[in-house]
Amino acid sequence: MPATAMNHFTILTDNVDETIKFYNEFLGLESGERPPFDFPGAWLYAGNTAVLHVIGGRALPESREGVIDHMAFSATGLIETIKKLERHEIDYSLRQVRPSDPWQLFFFDPSGAKVELDYPSDEPTPKK
Repeated sequence: MPATAMNHFTILTDNVDETIKFYNEFLGLESGERPPFDFPGAWLYAGNTAVLHVIGGRALPESREGVIDHMAFSATGLIETIKKLERHEIDYSLRQVRPSDPWQLFFFDPSGAKVELDYPSDEPTPKK
């Protein structure tokens, strides 16, 4: 039985509120319905889909590296996102492999998870 779609990512954090605020502000994800688990956390939604599960209240691993390198989302508003990252002094990298490929914007969330936002190739880009 093949997988038919990506369902969600789960990240661990030592600051649930800061993590929720970050994903709300930078990705536009909204907190939504979550089962009544016995640990702190949130489910963050893109539209009607809970794409990111945030779990708090657990010890974070000392090494935050693992076999998953990053999570990627489709997005719009590249210039606005870059300006917001700069206002918050969040380091980022922007690349486009070929002119017809999407723009890839990489940065890290407050817990150290690597985030990629993919923008259409015809999105306006910041002036260098």
